[in-house]
Amino acid sequence: MGEFVSVEIADHIATIRLDRPKLNALNRQMQEEIAEAARLVDTDPAVHAVILYGGERSFAAGVDIKEMSAMPYVEMAVQSRSLQDCFNAVAGIGKPVVAAIAGYALGGGCELALCADFRVAGESAMLGQPEIRLGIIPGAGGTQRLPRLVGPARAKDLIFTGRHVDAGEALAIGLVDRVVPDAEVYTAALELAATFVQGPVAAVRAAKQAIDRGLETDLDTGLEIERLQFSGLFATEDAREGMTAFTEKRRPEFTGR
Repeated sequence: MGEFVSVEIADHIATIRLDRPKLNALNRQMQEEIAEAARLVDTDPAVHAVILYGGERSFAAGVDIKEMSAMPYVEMAVQSRSLQDCFNAVAGIGKPVVAAIAGYALGGGCELALCADFRVAGESAMLGQPEIRLGIIPGAGGTQRLPRLVGPARAKDLIFTGRHVDAGEALAIGLVDRVVPDAEVYTAALELAATFVQGPVAAVRAAKQAIDRGLETDLDTGLEIERLQFSGLFATEDAREGMTAFTEKRRPEFTGR
């Protein structure tokens, strides 16, 4: 699809593959290609689940520091918006997204993994937000998505110190959901993604939007978001099929409509 980012679709699972030697540093071109890939898989009705994968060596080592260091404030004030737009496009994919993390997921790479719904890491994976060591802070969602995932104290520890965590610690604090042998990272992510393929697509999207948007607001507003998503699904054929199948004591056959 692009020079550094490709999309492969098989059995209703799309793999967004990052491939920029040597460690998938996320330069501006790569960010644009990731955003384009995210929009593609989000709107493709043939895609029911998505995997983010950077290969066996590195998920993504971060935003391209050489490119970033040359930017003056005026340019970065504009570019930072594009950077967040890229990651927001991934977070906004209305389908289950699994990050398959091998090797490094640091800085922008960790922030990209945070945009997924689930994270599967290899045993030798290293994650972290080391931006503080450069005299800056995370700028692609790290200060917002990380504390929502692991809690504010643990997020502050990682962001204030810039330290890296191994796969074991990442699992213990909830930064990743599963740790597997390095050679099995993609296979494990594929197995996880496959569990969502036969589900009702509209209901899964509604559930994801209700959870994600609800986390950003107060309980009353979140409940209203849930109510609207819940009631809206009664306009779908899948909801009718699911409830009919239940009453008829058979397995539902969802069509995505």
